[in-house]
Amino acid sequence: MGKRLITQRRGRGGSQYRSPSHRHVEKIQHPKFDEVSGPIVDLIHAPGRSCPLAEVALPGGKDYVLAAEGMKVGDNVTIGDTGTIRPGNVMMLANIPEGTLVHNVELLPGDGGKLIRTAGTSGTVVSRGDKVVVLMPSGAMKQFEPRCRAAVGIVAGGGRGDKPFGKSGKKYHALKSKAKMHFKVSGVAMNPVDHPHGGGAHKHVGKPSTVSRNAPPGRKVGRLSPKKKSRK
Repeated sequence: MGKRLITQRRGRGGSQYRSPSHRHVEKIQHPKFDEVSGPIVDLIHAPGRSCPLAEVALPGGKDYVLAAEGMKVGDNVTIGDTGTIRPGNVMMLANIPEGTLVHNVELLPGDGGKLIRTAGTSGTVVSRGDKVVVLMPSGAMKQFEPRCRAAVGIVAGGGRGDKPFGKSGKKYHALKSKAKMHFKVSGVAMNPVDHPHGGGAHKHVGKPSTVSRNAPPGRKVGRLSPKKKSRK
């Protein structure tokens, strides 16, 4: 058999999949304080993230939060329900007015923020009651507990996709920071020794692309154990 398939190599370690955790900033969560505020002392780049981070000086020491559009060094960030509706302030969804843009929303109260963390994204508070309804970036309406916290504003760095990489090396380093592979060659473009779909006068599979669930690892590519489509 030829080389290992990319799908088989994935997850086995190696430089192409190893995340450079020594360069990553600490885990970003809402600070675990009820009522606290502090100034922004710096805006930093975070390898492995699509958005910049804001370094905030809090009474217990410095902490990092996702930077929101409009935040600048010297602004105060308030953690708690006494804050105003300003970019970066964190408060419960029950206290955020309808129509406000939010990000880094907690899925469960106290988990530190799980949703809407990508650069340029935001959700919109639609209604409040026993549950708070938030319009997600995908267009779906999602319900949250009123005690779930969220940060006000849009995640910074939304224009990152407008500038082209320019050369392959920049793409390589950008994806390496996120522990992702750079190039991904399709199976039909390979030689027969490298992939079951390889070979032929032109790029085509050349045989049924369905494989049995009991097929050996080197043959298990394509549509795995497909089932008959249900008829309405």
